[in-house]
Amino acid sequence: MPRFDQGVIRELHSRIDIATFIGQYVSLKKRGRDLVGLCPFHGEKTPSFHVHAEEGYFKCFGCGAGGDVIAFLQKLENVPFPDAVRMLASKAGVELEAEDPRTARVRNEREAIYEANDLAAKYFSRMLNSPAGEAARAYLDGRGITEATRERFMLGYAPAGWNGLTDELQRHGVDLEIAAKAGLVKSGQRGFYDFYRDRLMIPTYATTGEAIAFGGRALGAEEPKYLNTSTTPVYTKGNHLYALNLARRAAQHDRTLIVVEGYLDCIALHQAGFENAVAALGTSFTEKQASELRKYSDYIFLCFDADAAGDAAATKAIDIASNVIEHTGSSVRVVVLPKGEDPDSFVRSRGADGFRALLEAAKPSIEYKLDPQIDRLNTGFDAPSAIARKAEALIRELTPREEWDRWRVYVAGRLKVNVDDLRNSRFLANSANFAPHSTQQAASRYAKARIEPLSFEREVLSIVLEDPSLVREYGGRIAPGRFRHEVYRRIYSRIVEQADWMRGPADVFVAFNDDDEAHALLSTLGQRDRSSAVLYGDADERRAHLDRVVERLEREDEEARLGELSRSIDELFAAGSAVPEELRTEFKELAAKLKLKK
Repeated sequence: MPRFDQGVIRELHSRIDIATFIGQYVSLKKRGRDLVGLCPFHGEKTPSFHVHAEEGYFKCFGCGAGGDVIAFLQKLENVPFPDAVRMLASKAGVELEAEDPRTARVRNEREAIYEANDLAAKYFSRMLNSPAGEAARAYLDGRGITEATRERFMLGYAPAGWNGLTDELQRHGVDLEIAAKAGLVKSGQRGFYDFYRDRLMIPTYATTGEAIAFGGRALGAEEPKYLNTSTTPVYTKGNHLYALNLARRAAQHDRTLIVVEGYLDCIALHQAGFENAVAALGTSFTEKQASELRKYSDYIFLCFDADAAGDAAATKAIDIASNVIEHTGSSVRVVVLPKGEDPDSFVRSRGADGFRALLEAAKPSIEYKLDPQIDRLNTGFDAPSAIARKAEALIRELTPREEWDRWRVYVAGRLKVNVDDLRNSRFLANSANFAPHSTQQAASRYAKARIEPLSFEREVLSIVLEDPSLVREYGGRIAPGRFRHEVYRRIYSRIVEQADWMRGPADVFVAFNDDDEAHALLSTLGQRDRSSAVLYGDADERRAHLDRVVERLEREDEEARLGELSRSIDELFAAGSAVPEELRTEFKELAAKLKLKK
């Protein structure tokens, strides 16, 4: 993730009032020192969304969302941290970073390509509505795509001539070498000419709003059916998803996305009300696309054409989705279309209700992968013991370990065998399982009990969240190593490391924008009304409590040292050796000191 200068982040915080910014999206009312309203991230009737304007962060007591203004925009727009920073910087007029000449050249080239693509998208849209676009409009009419949908997706038409777009770009001063790098024009013996000719044009946009690529769809039977932008400085095939810029907003409420193969399948679903649909941009589903989906959704429907190619694409897509998404806790389901149908044709003939029924009947990806294998076992001639053994092997190969028992029940039911036959098949087939196991091995299977953070750890973090400048004073006296809870220790260590630039709670949240676990914990610590952490009224109270923590830790160190001295003296006595005078003196002085402290 790109790193931004912390001075720039502070400048953003100083220029953007969090209450005013959030107030554009949430109706806020004053309650005490806070502003409260209905949370935009989950449905609620009683306000539980609090904005702490003075400290620069928000917290929802209902869904747990919290953070600074950057975190709010991240969650609202479903964008990663760098994109949220750039969007806010654009609003606030803040320059993000000083660039060296090489970086500036790369950025300027990308910006020039974005500009060329934007001009091209507007030109194609204008041509669709011109006399030249009559055939393209008739094609869209035949597919039931309305004028509102055409405008929403910026659909267009590339005229049949050789230089319509080329002339348009030149009129606006676009360097045709840049246009060629964008994939809009090509260079020939007589100069540059249009790459797209007599095609329906479908632009693809980045989640931050820039046009990055185009798909040109033939209006008749000519081949290839689609001409797509290849790799450019702003676009890499297989890294992006069509319509994700629109679908991410729809996905923020239920964290669900629908993945289809084609542009027009996706557009048809949006028009039917399924605004959380995206398309794989004319390529096989990739791990990069799966990672993009994971940013915006926890529940993913894969919906591919019901033909042989579609089945192969679905199988590969499911494997990728399972590896990248499902093993991180998300869920993947497969929508099974009737033979000969694609999402576009199905939703046009059966309507939104018909497609909604398909979503409800969608199979979990594991079930989709298991069913053909179960059918093969059912039609074979293996003995029941062999079937059980092969079925168990399938379960272990295709399902997560923690779900083996659940899928054993499903598979045994389909095969009409006893579930215990599956469970025991590998055990009984392996004679090593009958050898005795050591008690040490058996004990290692039990996880260690989770250690809850000590109260002083929580209190210290709560204090430095309110006033991180105190870490510069106390970081050396309360060392990170004194924190036993790993997460608390990690958070405190980073605050100590970055204390020089931190001024308030918002700065602390910024330091953890790449750490969801820490971000959530800090949001909880910052709660005014319901936190179990103690909140202090002023700096003197905070210092007084930190002084008490320092005293407590010093006492623990002294008690530990006294114990060491006592053991050393006992060992010397037991060995018949003389106890050095300095050891006796240190023991007596330390014992007397601790007695006085009682």
